[in-house]
Amino acid sequence: MLLSLEHIYKYYNGEPLLRDISLTVENNERIGLIGRNGCGKTTLLNIINGRTEFDRTPDGLGSVSVGGNTVIGYLEQNSGLESSNTIQEEMLRAFDPLLKAKERLSELESLMTSLAPDQLEMISGEYSQLSAYFEAHDGYNMDVKIRMILNGMGFGDVPTDRQISTLSGGEKTRLALARLLLEQPDLLILDEPTNHLDFRTLTWLEGYLKGYRGAVLIVSHDRYFLDKVCTRICEIENGRLTSYKGGYSEYLVLKKSSVERQVKEYEAQKREIEKLEEYIVRNKTRASTAKMAKSRQHMLDRFEPAEKPITYEKQAKIRLEYDIEPTKDIVKVKDCPVVVGEGAKRKELIPSLELHIRRGEHAAIIGPNGIGKTSVLKLIQGLIPHEGGSISWGGNVKISYFDQEHSMLDPRDTAIGSLSRKFPRISDQQARSILGAVLISGEDAFKPVSVLSGGERAKLCFAHMILQRGNVLILDEPTNHIDLGTKEVLEEALAEYKGTIILVSHDRYLINKTADRVIELSPVGARCFEGNYDAYAAVIEAERIESEQLRQEQKLAAQLAERSESKQRQYRSKQQRAAEAKRRARIKELEDEIMELEERIAALESEISDPAVAADFPLMSAKCAELDEAKQLLDEKMEEWAGE
Repeated sequence: MLLSLEHIYKYYNGEPLLRDISLTVENNERIGLIGRNGCGKTTLLNIINGRTEFDRTPDGLGSVSVGGNTVIGYLEQNSGLESSNTIQEEMLRAFDPLLKAKERLSELESLMTSLAPDQLEMISGEYSQLSAYFEAHDGYNMDVKIRMILNGMGFGDVPTDRQISTLSGGEKTRLALARLLLEQPDLLILDEPTNHLDFRTLTWLEGYLKGYRGAVLIVSHDRYFLDKVCTRICEIENGRLTSYKGGYSEYLVLKKSSVERQVKEYEAQKREIEKLEEYIVRNKTRASTAKMAKSRQHMLDRFEPAEKPITYEKQAKIRLEYDIEPTKDIVKVKDCPVVVGEGAKRKELIPSLELHIRRGEHAAIIGPNGIGKTSVLKLIQGLIPHEGGSISWGGNVKISYFDQEHSMLDPRDTAIGSLSRKFPRISDQQARSILGAVLISGEDAFKPVSVLSGGERAKLCFAHMILQRGNVLILDEPTNHIDLGTKEVLEEALAEYKGTIILVSHDRYLINKTADRVIELSPVGARCFEGNYDAYAAVIEAERIESEQLRQEQKLAAQLAERSESKQRQYRSKQQRAAEAKRRARIKELEDEIMELEERIAALESEISDPAVAADFPLMSAKCAELDEAKQLLDEKMEEWAGE
């Protein structure tokens, strides 16, 4: 057990925000903490961290217990980075204990060179202990870990000597998460970790967290992320925490089943109570039945009334329809550069865009931050000029555009006035009905657009789209700012829509439910994948595995080639050594032969000078011939010896 909460309460202004919260976190668990904005998720995290005091029950119950030696790491919105540090220096802060151990080991090693043998015993124990600690915590691979985490978090191309003060807010958030991952706490608490992450970084983070050796507690609105990572979902609703086994999709099924069961139990008890109350009223005044009525009253008094179940609140109703069918080819983009800015600020994001959208397709456009996804949507509509190539639309196309900046709305209009001005043929009653369908009702319908929340403005845009009846929907981040219930309604509406959709979104859950084609933008252009986000991710993962296998094969081939070359070098070396040995042996042999010849020549010259030999002409001639032959042979041997 890493963490245990028992009977936690928290009151604000006398009202309970958290009521009787109990939660146990075991090692290797991946828990997703969800709930509506303001339900108390961040408050609960602060209670776990000890930053916020919790309230006890009237009888003094309530506790937060952390397992012995459990280290808790918390990623919050304020990154906590040192602005004056470089990226490398900041990442090394995660290894402070190891760096201190390494520094002390160096000091001890220096001492060892100057101490006498009998003094070494005084520090050998400390040295052995520190060495074991350093090795057990993988101290020799600090730089390798830093490179791996930085690459995964999207800093692979960023120089590690770059100062943190020069990074953007999103980059600082990512870097803070990278440092926390390097610290490897026993319990990793992440508050909205998917903000500022592109799809590839998200995919890497999902894989890393699934293999994390500790436990993870995550607050996130990213339903796809929760599905991929979590083994348990904990929901805070009406101040209470309920736990569901599995990821987000399993939670939806279990939650629906739980609510249905609670409703049945509540209704059954309600009927039973009504039945008892009716019996008591009818029989308490009659002498013959008063005793039975009193018994029923005691039974009724002992009833613990079931808490009224929290059923789903009123949901938006979004139905997107159109009147005329467009041609088969909706839009074709050929050799069109994607450019933003003008003059000195001009920047070419994509040199040549090729795109073809057909009738009825639900295409999702994805890509890294800053690649120009929104610019592509504006480009194909002619909202920004194109410098080359061609953009051609089919016939009978009627576009309904959701701009994430809600540019279709006039801030000076009221909500109802916005609809009446854009669609003058509808009555006030029809306008009120449409606004009510997207949950803008009562006095909110008469609020100026300028004071509406981001979610309310998005819902007002959906009301416009319902009335526009476009056969091509162009949507730029439509789920930003809207509540979870409206997201689910919008997903259903888009999934059921029979027309064409061109969607830009970071919401992978939305893409997964509504898209049948994924278009990935990169600096070299657009690449198309058939299917939803899961299908796209499967292709990318297969390519990654194939690329890794190819890299490993190339590495193995290089190793084999190096080994072969090494063997050849070794083989040539053996031959050379054998030749050298043979040469040395020949030199020795020549030296011996030369010595023998010199001795033979000296003996012959001595014999020739003998008068007895000189008197014998045939013998003298033979000796002279032998001497000439010996001298000639000596010259040959000397010449061969010099050549060796």
